[in-house]
Amino acid sequence: MGKVRVRFLGSGDAFGSGGRFQTCIHVEAESSRFLLDCGASSLVAMNRFGVDPSSIEVVFISHLHGDHFGGIPFLILDGQFSHRTKPLHIFGPPGIEKRTRGAMEILFPGSSEIQQRFTLKFIELADGQRQEHAGLAVSAYSVAHASGAPSYALRIDAAGKIIAYSGDTEWTDALMSVARRADLFICEAYFFEKRIKYHLDYRTLAHHRSELECQRIVLTHMSEEMLDRRSEVDFECAEDGKQILLQ
Repeated sequence: MGKVRVRFLGSGDAFGSGGRFQTCIHVEAESSRFLLDCGASSLVAMNRFGVDPSSIEVVFISHLHGDHFGGIPFLILDGQFSHRTKPLHIFGPPGIEKRTRGAMEILFPGSSEIQQRFTLKFIELADGQRQEHAGLAVSAYSVAHASGAPSYALRIDAAGKIIAYSGDTEWTDALMSVARRADLFICEAYFFEKRIKYHLDYRTLAHHRSELECQRIVLTHMSEEMLDRRSEVDFECAEDGKQILLQ
């Protein structure tokens, strides 16, 4: 087993609460460099924290909302202009390629039709299935979040370490399967105790803590209200730039 380094390049919600970048989690595992989600501000965050976008080999997308996948058009365009040669594989829910190319056309008309200088491949994830790629393994679990396509929580096996990620969702028992025996569970806590459809609040998560058989929980995707009440939270909270070493 090798060391796995997790870094929150973006730990914010869709609205930049707390001045945070949108969701973008960078993982280094042996020879692999990948992202968990790639929100619209991710290229800025990568440059802020000194991560070369061309070093990213794989992107795992939890669901098709702009604050989680909206950075992909910029990542692809950056690769074209920086003469990227390394292949880029993007894993996501059904429709990931169509939605990405549609976003590219809206943002940069004509860009979706350009032949990239590097290999670009989209791979659709299916609920309950495990897919392997370049020493990594990803499993997707359907969760409760409306995004115009299936929304997933993700479980990544990298260098013998398990990283679980909730994506955006209200409480669902699928999170127990995602988090089971994980070394790290990255979980959204949008509000402190206010319950809204499709999102998870801290109180609900704390209530279910004993059912989550994971070693470590880090909260992310927090609203202004949640950020204001961090002193009342028993769990670890993400910050932009925060690093975690799994070994």
